[in-house]
Amino acid sequence: MNVDLSSVDMAVIVGYFTVVIVIGIWVGLTTRTGEDLFLGGRTLTWAIIGSSLFASNISSTTLIGLTGTAYTTGISVSNYEWLAGLPLILMAAVFIPIYLKARITTVPEYLELRYDRRSRRLFSAITIFISIVVDTAGGLYAGAVVLKVFFPDLVIWQTTLMLALIAGFYTAFGGLKAVAYTDALQAVILIVGCSMLTWILFADFGFSWSAVETSLPDGHLSVIRPLDDPTLPWLGTLIGVPLLGFWYWVTNQYVTQRVLAAKNISHARWGAIFGGFLKILPLFIMVLAGAMAVSVLPGISHPDMVFPTLVAEVLPAGVVGIVLAGLISAIMSSVDSTLNSASTLVVMDFVKPSRPNITPNDVATWGRVTTILLMFVAALWAPMIANFGGLWLYLQQMFSIIVPPIAAIFLLGVFYKRGSGQAAFSTLLAGFAIGVGIFAASSAGLWTLHFSINVGVSFAASAAVFLFVSRRTPEPDAERIAGLVYRPGLTDPEEPGSWYADYRYQAAGLLACLLGILLAFW
Repeated sequence: MNVDLSSVDMAVIVGYFTVVIVIGIWVGLTTRTGEDLFLGGRTLTWAIIGSSLFASNISSTTLIGLTGTAYTTGISVSNYEWLAGLPLILMAAVFIPIYLKARITTVPEYLELRYDRRSRRLFSAITIFISIVVDTAGGLYAGAVVLKVFFPDLVIWQTTLMLALIAGFYTAFGGLKAVAYTDALQAVILIVGCSMLTWILFADFGFSWSAVETSLPDGHLSVIRPLDDPTLPWLGTLIGVPLLGFWYWVTNQYVTQRVLAAKNISHARWGAIFGGFLKILPLFIMVLAGAMAVSVLPGISHPDMVFPTLVAEVLPAGVVGIVLAGLISAIMSSVDSTLNSASTLVVMDFVKPSRPNITPNDVATWGRVTTILLMFVAALWAPMIANFGGLWLYLQQMFSIIVPPIAAIFLLGVFYKRGSGQAAFSTLLAGFAIGVGIFAASSAGLWTLHFSINVGVSFAASAAVFLFVSRRTPEPDAERIAGLVYRPGLTDPEEPGSWYADYRYQAAGLLACLLGILLAFW
């Protein structure tokens, strides 16, 4: 497929790249210390935080995957999106005040304060590996493959290198603030482009929802699917999706780094809730577009071709450029986020502890050098992914291995004061082993539960290990962990004020929206 781009389309795409680079240079001129580079000087406000949370989460694979899966199996895939509001509410209520009052720079740093250095380094090393080998390289490769659909003459390795260089440049130069500001721009482009696509498709049905319902297969517009559903069974939605969401939104460095960079607790909380509202949008502007395409463009053989076909066949000149800019922004926002977070983890969890006298300016230098090095590692590895075939698909289920023990030590660590350092480290090791065992059994056909259900099973086993070891090891010093666990008053607003500025009312509104979606699309 070769999309003919008008001069307006090309102008939109070129304009996008120009603005992104200018933002990177502008922010970089004021980025001097490690805190500037990694946390934007802790000055981010709620709108930037929420927009950045949304944009960094929407990768090219997300955009292609949501529309393609909705086309073939229905809208239940959207549960991974709109249910993000639940962990973000928990983040706002409990984890944000703990994180920000502890003045941590990385999420693994919390584990050292709450438990010990072993858990911090193990968790950090795993996160760095996932960020570069899976997230960054995977984002570059998937982005290059998707762009090649629109531009067949592109060469994969050259495209991945170009994307890496652009994202790496403004990330290394401007740090998190540049990433957050460009993410905010990318969020607007994503929302506008995808909304226009969905609006045009809806127009083909005469803006009649009943016409959409009658044109689609039975159950296609339901978010609750049978227990044997291969895409997402209802039990997976109940126990797996929330745990995956908790890991992603509360413990994943490349997401939580925006929250850690907030100017205060109130802005961090408002930003998290705002991000939860934004995460409702993919259901309406991405997933429903894929579902409606069943009737508008029947017979698409491969789900990954749904989004490109919609762009080529449905959109008029000018709008194509906006949607393609949105696609490119999805690629860039995920790559810049993972690069920045991985370099933060390398410097703050490994370099700085081994060099206690390092200056703030030297920390920034180390961060920039690390970002560039990781950028090249990801760019060089990305084209190799094509050689893995089915193995790379298995890697996408890696999260069912790593998420359960991580979720266990964070959740129980906050709500169970008796939890010990030995229990946390043992849970990580045992939990990963349990996950690998279930994964191997599933691959061999000996274990047939859906991977989203496996997440819940592994979490229960990991929690059992944590509780068992905690009861048989010395209790942590209560005074040392006092600010790192749940306590009365923790969920209160930082500064009492008007009701609309109270994050608890905002969270209640978000919960009402989630309940409305569940009832409307049951």
